[in-house]
Amino acid sequence: MRILYFGWVRTNIGLGEEEISLPPHVENVEDLIGFLRDQGNGYRAAFENIKAVRVAVDQEMAGMETPLSGSREVALFPPMTGG
Repeated sequence: MRILYFGWVRTNIGLGEEEISLPPHVENVEDLIGFLRDQGNGYRAAFENIKAVRVAVDQEMAGMETPLSGSREVALFPPMTGG
């Protein structure tokens, strides 16, 4: 699965994107963030407050309960503001 990072999520992790193979226990967005959080200090910092993270699955806004089965891409980013 392709994972895209934007804003301070990208800054903390140090990557703009990566390809990962999901373990069987990762079924939804919340599981994915939990899995990523265990990948190192930058990931832990990026996902310290998951309520401040927005998600798109296959380029559609998604919630933490959104299933990932069959999905090809997940984007993780801070809330956007208008202007």
